[in-house]
Amino acid sequence: MDKRLHQGHLARKRFGQNFLHDGNIIDAIVSAIHPLPDQALVEIGPGLGALTEPVAERLTQLTVIELDRDLAARLATHPFMQSKLTILQQDAMTVDFAALAQQLGQPLRVFGNLPYNISTPLMFHLFSYTQAIRDMHFMLQKEVVNRLVAGPDSKAYGRLSVMAQYYCQIIPVLEVPPTSFRPAPKVDSAVVRLVPYSQLPHPVSDLQVLARITSQAFNQRRKTVRNSLGHLFTQAQLTELGIDPVMRAENITVAQYCHLANWLADHPSQQE
Repeated sequence: MDKRLHQGHLARKRFGQNFLHDGNIIDAIVSAIHPLPDQALVEIGPGLGALTEPVAERLTQLTVIELDRDLAARLATHPFMQSKLTILQQDAMTVDFAALAQQLGQPLRVFGNLPYNISTPLMFHLFSYTQAIRDMHFMLQKEVVNRLVAGPDSKAYGRLSVMAQYYCQIIPVLEVPPTSFRPAPKVDSAVVRLVPYSQLPHPVSDLQVLARITSQAFNQRRKTVRNSLGHLFTQAQLTELGIDPVMRAENITVAQYCHLANWLADHPSQQE
């Protein structure tokens, strides 16, 4: 029997499909999400409904975003969930989450077992809608969760850590072994909770500048910032901004990156 076959559906490699089937893990995730009847929950990639069913049981209405046409059709004819589900058969990267929150009349609670191949770009997409999102619970590759929560001076700390921590408080929830899925992935997974700040701790005036600085620093993470960011800041400017020029990208805190970005946004001639 094909190991990719689960509940009559063949897992599609191009969609990065791995279906959760471990009842204890499912219960633990649903408890962590703690859905309440009238809340606006949105599931990304419901798949065969492992999380959808227990969450829908507690709700009056649930919005799901499913790219796979066959799986969307299965959900549309589900015996007890179909009346509760609003199914968006599209790529989550194309969803306007602010418009969805407006339509549902409240901030969204987003959750999902995210396909590993799109988890990082999808999180960046969601970060641009944090004002419309109350919280997010995601199953991700454990390595990605480690990067989300990493602090400075560690190998896992990178651009994703800085950008995620700029927008959200991040709390690891539980670890999930490969055996909890069919087909079993080759990596460990973990569930993480991301709660957007109602007031950003280190507001940045131009997020593109922050994205540019973090990209350039971490793309050359072995270099000192004197070298990796030398075309944007002189050594004297870095020192004046409280950054030791011989530090590397991974030694600089989120607050310091935000400080650099705000200074650079105020000195546009430096960006040439």
